[in-house]
Formats: sequence, structure tokens, C-alpha cells
Amino acid sequence: MDYEFKKKFESEILKCSNCGFCQAACPVFGFTLRASYNARGKMLVLKEVMEGRVDLNEGLVETLYRCTTCANCRVNCPSAVDVPEIIKSVRKDLVKLGMCNPALTGMNEVLKKNSNIYAEKIPPDFHRERNKKASYVYFVGCVGRYREEEATEPTLDLLDRFQVDYTLIDEVCCSGVLEDVGYAIHQYLADKNVDLILATGTKTIITGCPYCFRTFDKKIQYGKLKEKEIKVIHISQFLKDIEIPVKTRKRVTYHDTCDLGRHSGIYEEPRETIRKFADHFVELPHNRVDSLCCGAGGGIRAAFAANSIGMARKRLEEVEKIGADIVLTDCPSCAHNLTNAKLRKHKFEVYTTAHFINELMKEAGFS
Repeated sequence: MDYEFKKKFESEILKCSNCGFCQAACPVFGFTLRASYNARGKMLVLKEVMEGRVDLNEGLVETLYRCTTCANCRVNCPSAVDVPEIIKSVRKDLVKLGMCNPALTGMNEVLKKNSNIYAEKIPPDFHRERNKKASYVYFVGCVGRYREEEATEPTLDLLDRFQVDYTLIDEVCCSGVLEDVGYAIHQYLADKNVDLILATGTKTIITGCPYCFRTFDKKIQYGKLKEKEIKVIHISQFLKDIEIPVKTRKRVTYHDTCDLGRHSGIYEEPRETIRKFADHFVELPHNRVDSLCCGAGGGIRAAFAANSIGMARKRLEEVEKIGADIVLTDCPSCAHNLTNAKLRKHKFEVYTTAHFINELMKEAGFS
């Protein structure tokens, strides 16, 4: 069979030299120790498929969906094989053949009937005006709206403290995550978000979710935003230019999210912000481009929850090792997964950066 992934990536897959450098970097392999689950194993399987020795079949679904698309393999590959893009392409072929992890098929079906990936019927209000004229639109994202409200509310409080002229909108899922698991972005959802954003008259969107940031900034379904010269920034980029009038004496560390880091190259902006209020900032052993994935991406959290938590705990072992009191991250999904993975012995707390700054300002008595 002539698969689309073969047409697009045959030469790329053949570049894999089976050196195994990816094995040390792969979060899935680090937790499972299954050779077929790391990038080298997947490329060997796909070579077999391209040579006609095996077909894409149900037996390969588990292997090909155990990938967070974190891109740690890509940055550690001497041959520069773009494994995440290959995996996403293969998953499209699997979906066309009617094969997909059931949890991820369910996610696509949910978004055909609902405005968010959790099928929640009533969105949180956050007690803010929506769809008004404003300089900025703050786009929360599904995780921030429905699973990390306790981080989103303080972020909005922080924007209010800094007197930012922003509005929320009646947002729907950006649906970018569907492309990671073999489906397509739902154009009607993208169109609704774009129409709501344009109606506010804004020229800048601030996203709370790094994946929404990538989706708005890079995906053709949101191309109208670029046509209208609307800038898309992440909250970590916005905070970099804000004066932070508080300090903490706690030992603070930072978890680089894959979507902001390896996929978007945003490493220094969060650190510039953190150093304004944390004199005792310390890096995790794996940081910036070498950051360990929290295990939530690529559909792993939905399809293989135990693997996802196991990867997050490996990351938390590093936090424990350096004796940090506070773990900051700029991704609600990472914050959610790391918090869920915490054990009783873990004495540190996990926050998004904006949430933690707001807590410091509350403690300091800022109105």
C-alpha cells in the first residue's frame, strides 16, 4: 500500500542510522524501557512497513501512539530526523484506515458535538466580561478553562492588577491537538474563534496555553489572524515586559514545556520574569532544550494515563533532587500533570508562573 507518510517522509526515515541517541532522550522509553516505543524502534518499524514486510495494522497502533511528540528525539538526533512530524503523518494514515487509539477517536468525536475536549456543557464564567472591545484578547484554552481553573483565575487577577485592557471571548477548543493524533483541526471551531477575536478589535492575542499559541501562530486554519496583522503571544512573553514588585525567598525552579521550548524556542523570556522575583532560582538538571517532557502531550495523557503520570514523576524526581520549594511552568497542561503526579513525600508546590506571581502580590497586600 502506498501510504502518505511514505510519500512525505521516506528519505527522512531512511536517514535514521539506528544509533540510539534518541533512546536516552525519549520520555516514553525512560518510563517503559520498551525499545519499540522510542524513536529508533518506531523508525525500524516504519522501514519494515515501507519495504512491504508488514502493513500498518492494529498491532502497531499501541507502538505508534506511545509518543508525546515532545521532540527530544529530534534535537538529539545526529541525522536530524524529524520524528514528531513523521509520527503525526503515520497517525493520519492509521486514522484513514480506521485505526486509532479508542481514547483519541473519542476526543475527535467529542469535538464534533462539543466546544471543548472535555464535553463540558457550561463553561466557567471567571466573572469577567467577554467579547468586548479591548487591546488584548486573553485566550485560556481547554485545560485552563476546565481543569486548571485554580491557575486561570489568579492569572486573570494578575492581568487586572496590572490594569491590562483585555477581554475574554466565548472561546471554543482551538482543536490543534487533533493534528497530533491523526485527525484534522475542525475548521468550524477555528472559524468561530477567529470571528470572535476579530470582533473585539484587538491587535494582540495572549494565550494561556502553549499549544493554543502554536496553533494560532502556525496553523493554516488560523491564517486569517496573520492576514489581519494580529499578533499572537504567550503569557510568558507578555510577563517579560512587566515590572514585578514582589520577591520570594523560596527556592524556585522552572519546568520548560515542550510546546514553548523545543517547538517554539521560548526559553529565556520565562527566566527573565522569574529572576525578577526569585533570588534563589535554580535550574533543573535537564533544562531548556534538554528539558524532560511531563508526559501529557501527543495524546498520551488520554490514551496511556499510567505512562503519562510515570513520566511526570521522573520529572519530579529532579525537582526533589535539587531541593526546590516551588516548581513553575508556563503550561496549564504541564501544571496539571505534574500536580497529579505528586506524591505525599513531595513537599514542593507546582504553579504556573502567573499564578505564583499573583499569590506573591496577594501576600504582599497589593490590591
